[in-house]
Amino acid sequence: MHDTDDFDDDFTGPSRSQLRRDALDIFKLAEALASLSDAQLARVPLDDDLREEVLRTRAVTSHIARKRQTQFLAKQMRKLDDEALEAIRKALAHDRVAAHREAAALHRVEAWRERLLEEGDDALAEFVAAHPSVDRQHLRQLVRNAVAERKANKPPHAQRELFRVLRDAAAAAAGETSADDEAD
Repeated sequence: MHDTDDFDDDFTGPSRSQLRRDALDIFKLAEALASLSDAQLARVPLDDDLREEVLRTRAVTSHIARKRQTQFLAKQMRKLDDEALEAIRKALAHDRVAAHREAAALHRVEAWRERLLEEGDDALAEFVAAHPSVDRQHLRQLVRNAVAERKANKPPHAQRELFRVLRDAAAAAAGETSADDEAD
């Protein structure tokens, strides 16, 4: 029989399952790093060796070889301390939040464009009230041209131009709002 005194009941390390979960988490983090663009990667706090490894991983195109290279990248990342990994996670989360914000802003602009095309002058008056710096006459002309394009089933040139004007007006208003917030 086994003597229970031979076993150490005070084992405080992580379980093997926990180690696997941690390794899988770092592997997913490595995959996320490998999928970033150059601009996004530049914002992530990585040392030069690890950045080179990410670039090597991105260069591999074969599926199996890419997975193997990503596993090697994850192995290198497991050598990092918790603070470095947390900084990488925060940078990636910040990029995701910014992307969601940008997408939401574009959806608002699309909604305004549709309202302007469907409701006409009522929506135009509301938009101009919310964005007083916009050229009302130019905006009205773009709306008229876009409605005519839709009715004639023509390519949406005026609709695209209307979208650009609305996007620029919304961006200008957002820039003024953030400048006002900083002044307060």
